Amino acid sequence: MAKHTGFLEFTRKDPPKRPVKERLRDFREVEQGLSLRDLQIQANRCMDCGVPSCHSYGCPVKNRIPDWNDMVYRGQWQKALDLLHSTNNFPEITGRICPAPCEASCTLSINQPAVTIRHIELQIIEKGFENGWVHPEPASLKKSKRVAVIGSGPAGLAAAQQLARKGYEAVVFEKSNRIGGLLRYGIPDFKLEKRILDRRIEQMQIEGVKFETEVDAGRDLSPRFMQRSFDAILMTAGATVPRDLKIPGRELNGIHFAMTYLTQQNQLVANDKIPADERIDAQGKDVVVIGGGDTGADCVGTANRQGATSVTQIELLPKPPAERSPDNPWPTWPVILRTSSSHEEGCERLWSINTQKFLGERWVEKLVCSKLKWSEPDREGRRTFKEVKNSEFQINAELVLLAAGFVHVEHGPIVKDFNLKLDNRGNIVVNDQFMTSHEGFFAAGDSVMGASLVVRAIDQGRLAAEGIDRYLS
Repeated sequence: MAKHTGFLEFTRKDPPKRPVKERLRDFREVEQGLSLRDLQIQANRCMDCGVPSCHSYGCPVKNRIPDWNDMVYRGQWQKALDLLHSTNNFPEITGRICPAPCEASCTLSINQPAVTIRHIELQIIEKGFENGWVHPEPASLKKSKRVAVIGSGPAGLAAAQQLARKGYEAVVFEKSNRIGGLLRYGIPDFKLEKRILDRRIEQMQIEGVKFETEVDAGRDLSPRFMQRSFDAILMTAGATVPRDLKIPGRELNGIHFAMTYLTQQNQLVANDKIPADERIDAQGKDVVVIGGGDTGADCVGTANRQGATSVTQIELLPKPPAERSPDNPWPTWPVILRTSSSHEEGCERLWSINTQKFLGERWVEKLVCSKLKWSEPDREGRRTFKEVKNSEFQINAELVLLAAGFVHVEHGPIVKDFNLKLDNRGNIVVNDQFMTSHEGFFAAGDSVMGASLVVRAIDQGRLAAEGIDRYLS
């Protein structure tokens, strides 16, 4: 690094956010940017630690973080951009929505606040777009072979871009009416405005990627037809089957899966027409979100913007500690209490809560819940729980959103017709080249891992593209 003592002289400075009252009136992005001077100071905190765990342990795509931090500090932004793009197809997306495992494994975070890696990454790519440094990279030599990519989420888009740049004809099939998958429909605009996605898709089209929307591969196109028409097929449909809560009263109206709710709101922001009788609207309602993860937090922020009377988020697990526990050492991911921008906007959060049943006539009116007591972790880190006697209580709920995670990829015609091997969790099994049990059929992303991070999906999409290239070569 240019200055080895920066981490001793400066403290961490996070990017500012728009005021709560202002941002609750719209779905525009919450986070704002640091000044150029502040960014260079923050990059200067990178401490030249010798073995950068941020790169080698924390970042799934192995971003060359110390190198581009050094370039930012020196004001060599274009070199920083080149380094960033060498490992990550979509830093403008990860720079906005990634939970930054790199920061958790930053050497500085052992006893100080970590370097603001995620925000520096975001500002590098945004400066690249502003200055016209981001441009299409079409292949100089086209190949005759075709690859079908099923699903246009982060894994599918990353793989398609890598394949197109290698000269293959990459065709992406998406069953929705717009490209983007989870990025388009699962992530609210207040975290990722869709113009960010559109400008990258435009670049990919110029590079030669073909997009086919409103095509449900396996149903609209038979698996055998696809096998005859393409030299390789890549499945990146993601883990789309939601985890349900099968308890008494589940059939009542007003209980919805989180992704159904978030997708509909993203469609409304995009000016799609939703019939009034199909609208899931939190306005004037007591809302309960079941599930304490990022998807649940997205529901909280959306409900508040729709004008909910109250929002309560409940979680089965116990409340995390404020700091790392002794059995959760650096550089592992810290299991600590996290407060998102959505929680800052208004939400009651309850932990160690079990939902027993829903009450109501035709529409849900209340939840019957009980408190849980968790055991201490055993040697394998596993914990058990039991209900606290006489701890039942009720929560008013006119809208319930189930955000308890996802089970596995849909086991539809593609999986069944090709007889793809699955693991005990229902995920597709692949080898080290990301080929499934069927010759010429590959899989990557959440369809292989189960529901995970966008940055891991991008990494697997890139690796699957390499595996396909080796296979076809």
